[in-house]
Amino acid sequence: MAVELTWISHASFRLAAGSVVYVDPWKIDARPRDGNVVFVSHAHHDHCSGADVRKVLAGGGVIYAPPDAAEDLGGKPLRPRDAVEAGDVRITAVPAYNIGKDYHPKDRHWLGAVFETGGARIYYAGDTDRIPEMAQLAAIDLALLPVGGTYTMTAAEAADAAADIGCRAAVPYHFGDIVGTRADAAAFADAAGCTVHVLAAGESLTVGA
Repeated sequence: MAVELTWISHASFRLAAGSVVYVDPWKIDARPRDGNVVFVSHAHHDHCSGADVRKVLAGGGVIYAPPDAAEDLGGKPLRPRDAVEAGDVRITAVPAYNIGKDYHPKDRHWLGAVFETGGARIYYAGDTDRIPEMAQLAAIDLALLPVGGTYTMTAAEAADAAADIGCRAAVPYHFGDIVGTRADAAAFADAAGCTVHVLAAGESLTVGA
């Protein structure tokens, strides 16, 4: 089974295989309410939007988030290195934090995640710098990496992170809204040593067989 991955915009993604997973839904125009799982990486408004979560969450769906965001959303708390299964999706939470800047402190225990679904392993980095924990990831088919700088990695730092991860392919995000431009995504594509898919908002790609 393959996974259809859609970049909604900014840091928001939809993964669809047997189950539908939304990651950091924000500025959702419609009300699809088809999300079996909603993952929220941290408590900042452009990642943790209760209104948008309600637009995408299906009846019986589950929300996972770090404790401070889970409390606000009525979700289940996750901490770095926790692993959970929701239907046919396995989620392993991983750290996401800044080094040398204060926007995403390590002691907040905010998150990235590895999603195992449809036979693929997809890593969503969250809002993060290039951190040592990335080199501990294994067998990542697709890495979703922020490239806009200021609050997260720059394009060059994200290219180095892709090398640390050893991913087969990557998709840049965190550009085109608030911070970063498509030029940052293009610079990442030029510098990364793996296949890079630079998506337009709303565009999809297929991961896996």
